[in-house]
Amino acid sequence: MKTMFRKALITVFVAGSIIPALAQFPSMQYFRTNDLNGMNVFETPKVEGSKYEGLKLRIGGGFTQQFQALSHENTAPAKYIVLSGTKYNQNLPYPITSGFNTASANLLFDVQLEDGVRLNLTTYLSARHHNETWVKGGYIQIDKMKFLKSDLIDKVFNYVTLKVGHQEINYGDAHFRRSDGGNTIFNPFIENYIIDAFATEIGGELYVQSNGFLAMVGMTNGEIKGNVDPVSTAKNADSTLTYSDDSRSMSLLWKVGYDNSLNDDIRVRLTASGYMKGKNGANTLFSGDRTGSNYFLVMESAAANAVATPNAPKPIATTQFTSGRFNPNMNDEVNANMINLLINAYGFELFADYDMNTGRSAASYDSDRKFTQMAIDGIYRFGWGGKNNVYAGFRYNAVKAEMLNLAGSGGTALAPKINEVGIDRMAFAAGWFVTPNVLLKGEYVSQNYTDFPTDNIFNGGKFNGVVVEAVVGF
Repeated sequence: MKTMFRKALITVFVAGSIIPALAQFPSMQYFRTNDLNGMNVFETPKVEGSKYEGLKLRIGGGFTQQFQALSHENTAPAKYIVLSGTKYNQNLPYPITSGFNTASANLLFDVQLEDGVRLNLTTYLSARHHNETWVKGGYIQIDKMKFLKSDLIDKVFNYVTLKVGHQEINYGDAHFRRSDGGNTIFNPFIENYIIDAFATEIGGELYVQSNGFLAMVGMTNGEIKGNVDPVSTAKNADSTLTYSDDSRSMSLLWKVGYDNSLNDDIRVRLTASGYMKGKNGANTLFSGDRTGSNYFLVMESAAANAVATPNAPKPIATTQFTSGRFNPNMNDEVNANMINLLINAYGFELFADYDMNTGRSAASYDSDRKFTQMAIDGIYRFGWGGKNNVYAGFRYNAVKAEMLNLAGSGGTALAPKINEVGIDRMAFAAGWFVTPNVLLKGEYVSQNYTDFPTDNIFNGGKFNGVVVEAVVGF
């Protein structure tokens, strides 16, 4: 009995020591918090934030549950596919109803490894495209190099930051405000832009910051994952294979800008960014989000997956996971440029985005095409007691894109055809931060498709309706 009692006391003592420690969220150096306080934080500033006190582990998360009430329609004529004697209309939008979508969740590990050295690892626990757990990426951020014991290097790192890893690349400013799986707390709206510039690539970025001025240069492998396979193969006359990796190239990205507060009530941030990628055939700058859109199954064909599931053709949320977005199909050569403006003044917030891009697919008959995208968010933040925990906002987003051999265009490899198409979206949103870590937001959205070929599911296409999200971030 004494032994059992002694063990019980030890268990209580250990639990009493460990549980409070686990419940804490230790402060990290040069860190963006995953709650309201991280809103409109872009590159982590050269502000230490806390003193180094040894190895620290911070566990965070992002969780989003969504209710959707959207409807869609188009004017495309019926285009049938016949399987096992049954005709399926490929141009018919799949009938969707109101309901809850599968919740998404992120798990975040941030580790203070050394004074000025921090590691991040982000895992998607559940996402629209992948309901199972998988890793988004991670990086090491270095803001000090005290371990080199050099006064000169210490002075340099008063202005310099180095990030290295398989990470979300810092192209433009919009990706700091986008929804990313379960982490949707930084996005005042429900969904990201129509063309979503986001990718995780392997490489490094070097930053210099001083008195509001910012400059960054980075280099990556230009692909969403590591790859040492040859780019292409060719069969010789004797049936042997020739391998070639001459066309695999790295990507170069850069950013310059100014971000400063003119006084206690006015902040201005203006940046220009660029991303350049040579011939590769595997670039995903405009299709790199593997979590999925936050508009489920809009403008998806009722006959989707007809070949794979001929007895019950329909779109599947995990397969058709980019609903409402648009991919310009520039995965071979990319020259992308983005300008962003943020103005905060007396509770009003203006965020503007303008993209100018050229590129091509890997098809030998594809020449350089272009697209432009513009978006503007107007938000007013208010609340009680100076908290600014309530907001209302409006977004307009428009795309013009030159597309090669769209479905219904009649274009072929021998006679390629370019169509210039347009998509525009208006969204009205409102949100309430119940606490800095809990957000309830809703949106009315209307999106329209113009100039698509007659025999294309997007011809005369549009969707609209309401989406509501409950979000937790910590």
